[in-house]
Amino acid sequence: MTRLSTTRLTSAALAAALASILLGAPARAEDAHGGPVPPRVSWSFAGMFGRFDTAQLQRGFQVYKEVCASCHSMKLVSFRNLAQDGGPDFSAAQVKALAATYQVKDGPNDAGEMFERPGRPADSFPPPFPNDQAAAAANGGKAPPDFSVIAKARTFSRGNLTFLYDWLPFVGYSEQGPDYIHGLLNGYEDPPKGFQMPESGYYNKYYPGHVIAMPPPISDGQVTYAKDDKGNPVAPETKDQYAKDVSAFLMWAAEPHMMDRKALGFRVILFLIVLSGLLYYVKKKIWAQAGGEVHGLQPELHKAW
Repeated sequence: MTRLSTTRLTSAALAAALASILLGAPARAEDAHGGPVPPRVSWSFAGMFGRFDTAQLQRGFQVYKEVCASCHSMKLVSFRNLAQDGGPDFSAAQVKALAATYQVKDGPNDAGEMFERPGRPADSFPPPFPNDQAAAAANGGKAPPDFSVIAKARTFSRGNLTFLYDWLPFVGYSEQGPDYIHGLLNGYEDPPKGFQMPESGYYNKYYPGHVIAMPPPISDGQVTYAKDDKGNPVAPETKDQYAKDVSAFLMWAAEPHMMDRKALGFRVILFLIVLSGLLYYVKKKIWAQAGGEVHGLQPELHKAW
């Protein structure tokens, strides 16, 4: 076989492999979720310079507290985290008052017995069920997942050529988790004709396999937001807005130090750029001198030879 034929075969193989990757991406997304990919949402915290919206985080916590907390725990988040920088930015007094509304199991006391007391800012959010078995028994045999890191634990394949776009410098996209949560909360609908739906399930077009045990958790007007000076809600009281707000809050819960991480990363990049420039200048300076010295020695070496 000639070299030209080998080159043509190699090029054809590479082209076929690239085509299979590009054409196979949507198929993998379809196989992974059994349906359409959740839509991409424009989040305030996306991108290299993204930041959490404090007002949105406060609304998202309200949605979690009034809707989600009755089934889903958040064991890795403490009340005091709500007052830290880069988060919902509640005051210390608000956090203390909020924690006191919860009953937290503590002990043992001097008699060796467990007891309940009002919550403190240092306590974690108490789970709605005493254990996973009780949670499963109250929810059709399966315990609802903990929400502490749910926004980082859930993802999906976006397919098409978007995965190449996500790899570009300063563009990388890592908000699949909140996209999935937002899509899931808005994905409930009637099953298509001919779809076999079990009695204990609900149809959701973004859930893997489409059958989800959780009933639609939220609807328009279910949560009452604070009012502005004109008496209007500070944000639309719609299912879509609720889904965006609670998704943003869960993203913060999963990565509360995200803004500090991005700020540190930006400073490191600037430092590396300056360091690279200095190293290049020093290299040019040193080798320019070394080159001149070697060149100056060449006649003497020639004579000695």
